[in-house]
Amino acid sequence: MYLRSANLSQLAEFDEIIDVRTPDEYADDHLPGAINCPVLSNEERITVGTLYKQVSPFAARKVGAALVARNIAQHLETRFCGYEKAWKPLIYCWRGGQRSGAMTLVFNQVGWAAHKLDGGYKSYRHDVLAKLAILPAQFKFQVICGPTGSGKSRLLAVLSAAGQQVLDLETLAQHRGSVLGSLPDCPQPSPKRFDSQLLLALQKFDPARPVYVEAESNKIGKITLPTALVQALHQGECVLLETDLSQRVAHILQEYAHFLRQPELLSHTLQALHSFHGSQKLEHWNSLIINGNFNELVRELIQQHYDPSYTRATEKHYMNLQQGRKIVLPAVTEANLTQVLQSLNNDITI
Repeated sequence: MYLRSANLSQLAEFDEIIDVRTPDEYADDHLPGAINCPVLSNEERITVGTLYKQVSPFAARKVGAALVARNIAQHLETRFCGYEKAWKPLIYCWRGGQRSGAMTLVFNQVGWAAHKLDGGYKSYRHDVLAKLAILPAQFKFQVICGPTGSGKSRLLAVLSAAGQQVLDLETLAQHRGSVLGSLPDCPQPSPKRFDSQLLLALQKFDPARPVYVEAESNKIGKITLPTALVQALHQGECVLLETDLSQRVAHILQEYAHFLRQPELLSHTLQALHSFHGSQKLEHWNSLIINGNFNELVRELIQQHYDPSYTRATEKHYMNLQQGRKIVLPAVTEANLTQVLQSLNNDITI
């Protein structure tokens, strides 16, 4: 039986997009809006793959066909039991092969106008990478610069709430971009998932309006930013926040309060700085943690690690840094951030 197929340009023509890959594959990344109705579970896919390698492709297909048929039947009896005949789904697997083909065939036999995606998820992934290679260059990035604790992320939130175009890379990456940047109970997305979410964010922006973004290195935790985006950020206009050191310390203590409640975790995490500062310095910082002297710890981390490394990186990569607008932020408060917002909206310096 001939199976109808569709390509990525036709996604809007379908009532639902169905990802029939395993839950692990779906969690790694999936098409925007797709639901997961696996025809093989994580464990079943391993079983079939092992048979394919260790016994024969025929033995694997025979067992796999029984499992796929059983799982499709379950989906028909549960998720799709109430769907009307006019429903039109698009179905995909890894490469648009046997798994999506099996469900598309059964759905067509039922009477639905089911299509499978040409090339499957693999074609979507290639499309994402191709677009991320060219899209960032279309935007006028306003890069918010400033040392650790100066309120860059808070300013982005204020800008976004006011209707400005904001690319919040740290929120997309679920990481604050430093050695202490991991968020409690919030793992980072896979690199593929980050790319998909990044593309969705970029596609919503109007190239005629500025896009505000925080200055970042090319890595945020385990996430590596696309080369084209990094290049576009480095070429963007800069806004420099200048905040008093004591206010930065207070802001960091507030933002990273979860570490203060887990001193052992804080000590363990700071071990990543051993290659930069050596055992003696790490022992000193650990003593500050043990004694609860977090104010002094943060002050020393800022002055001895974060500020020097941030200055080196921004001066090296952000070509418009020296010409950037300098904005003094007395403290990281809503009132002051609102004043910065007004300054940016009026294109003046406060």
